[in-house]
Amino acid sequence: MRALIDVTTYERDANTLELPWPFTGREDELELIRRSLTAGRHGIVVTGPAGSGKTRLVTEAVRGTDCARVTGTPQTRELSFAAFAHLLPETVTLHRAVQLLCGVRLLVVDDAHLLDEASAGLVHQLAVHGRTRLIVIVADGAPVPGAVLRLWTGELLPRLALEPLPREETAALIATAGAAEPLTVNRLHRLCHGDLRLLRDLLGALRESGPLTPVPGTDERAWRGPLPVTATVRERVAPLLDRPERGTLERLAFAEPLPPHLGELDLDALERLEADGLIRVDERGGVRLTHPLHGPALRATAGTLRARRLARTPQECAPALDTERAALARAIDATDVRAVPTPVGEWLAEQGAPVPTRYAAVRARFSRLRGELREAAAWAREGLRTTPGDASCRTELALAAAQMGESVVAPAGRPAADESDVSPLPVEVRVWAAAARGDLDGALHQLDPDSGDGAYGLYDAVRLGAPGAAAGRLPDGGPFARHADAVARGDGPALDRAAEALEARGFLLFAAEAHAQAVRAHRDPRAARTSRTRALALARRCQGARTPALSGLVLGELTARQRQIVTLAAAGLSNRQIAERLTLSVRTVGNHLYGAYTRLGAGDRGALPWLVELPDEQSA
Repeated sequence: MRALIDVTTYERDANTLELPWPFTGREDELELIRRSLTAGRHGIVVTGPAGSGKTRLVTEAVRGTDCARVTGTPQTRELSFAAFAHLLPETVTLHRAVQLLCGVRLLVVDDAHLLDEASAGLVHQLAVHGRTRLIVIVADGAPVPGAVLRLWTGELLPRLALEPLPREETAALIATAGAAEPLTVNRLHRLCHGDLRLLRDLLGALRESGPLTPVPGTDERAWRGPLPVTATVRERVAPLLDRPERGTLERLAFAEPLPPHLGELDLDALERLEADGLIRVDERGGVRLTHPLHGPALRATAGTLRARRLARTPQECAPALDTERAALARAIDATDVRAVPTPVGEWLAEQGAPVPTRYAAVRARFSRLRGELREAAAWAREGLRTTPGDASCRTELALAAAQMGESVVAPAGRPAADESDVSPLPVEVRVWAAAARGDLDGALHQLDPDSGDGAYGLYDAVRLGAPGAAAGRLPDGGPFARHADAVARGDGPALDRAAEALEARGFLLFAAEAHAQAVRAHRDPRAARTSRTRALALARRCQGARTPALSGLVLGELTARQRQIVTLAAAGLSNRQIAERLTLSVRTVGNHLYGAYTRLGAGDRGALPWLVELPDEQSA
């Protein structure tokens, strides 16, 4: 039996493969796969779009375990048992193959949609017998052999449908290749649409060809300008270039960010493209390309003369940009900051065109209120790029920095060392500058209910734990007033309900703060743990938010060992010193820290002193 079965381990495979970056994110999916391999379980089927990281996820899940691996390929679909050629004799029946492989404890089947029929039948029979645990990887959108399809439709194995990597986890992945500013992260996330292979390809091209430029005042880099035409981009756009409707597709591509006039297009061609899922009709009746990559890719592969003839100019987009700005302003005034489409502003920023300060300031404020603090700072910088002295953009940049716990920049461009340094700035900046320094009393002293910022200025008092300053002055029945009332009464369940109302309106940071305040108000420890979990989940989506309400929450979601190691790292000990103190290997310490960074939303140990409130005995 052993002579016929070449059992390999993913630990060895992982060391020989050139992996593009460390594994990050997908914590829930990783745990689900690992649980599927425990006693009494028979494995799992993992499905998802091509390039979504299915194989990488499974590799991480089975790292360090002995397993056999087979892979389907297009070239061998007509050869019986081709995928199992390295595990079986040259001639074998299905019955004999099942007997030979029943001794394998774990079998990973990659690209199972490409298996030959005999191999697919063998995988199905192994699942039926239940002696071999199976992890079967299948790509979405491809024809699947019936025997493989019946693994989950016949309920032999559970199915994990892998969703595209969320924006926060995409950002963490990009950060391992270098710090990119938020608008660049958003652009890459949108273009790749969960295709990690394409993401790796684009990042490599951007590093090599040099369009990543430093962002002044930060350690980040920004990508502005056209899409690099890489091998993967060409592969993704090739089916479009061969279509008879290519001319219509290019007109749609060059019309972006605005939808074209329907009278300019071939309606028969549009109907065919819609039937194939390549275009969509938006809520206003405009026709757009479905996949975010297709427009930039078609523009990048078009000839120079055609591009000059079809391309839009920023001036043509000015009326639409004003409409977009007005929609953002209305949402802010209505205290409802759920996502608003902003294709025109994003297009201007991506092209490196000047973004008017009146737009940039409103866009920054909208992002800040949503809890997208780094994004808010990025939009403010876009406005300051052309008008460095704009007061509104400077205010938004300062508020975003303060709510991330960073130094506020005074008007002269230097960090504000004390209250007098920021006195020329608006009152809300002075409030949050004091809070960022840890001077909560000073922040509350700075509060001015009549500062002119309306409900948002009053609401700062609630966020800082002093609802009395806003009592009776917030809109009745609204989420801000409900939050203020719950804080004043110290009512944990009411704070959780207020947080849910805030989240429903898009105020993710405010919701995280309300849940965090509920942790301290709850009398039931289980309810407090639930509030803590919710606060942490929302805070991780707020791009580095470090407000007083969130202080002291983050360590609750770590394992005991992670908390111990993170506390020592925050005290300044190196990985080797921690390893010696705890009698662990340096590699184990590094793995624990990496897992903790992922859970805490921290980029490195530089963020740990803020995240950890160190008792004297631990910091000694």
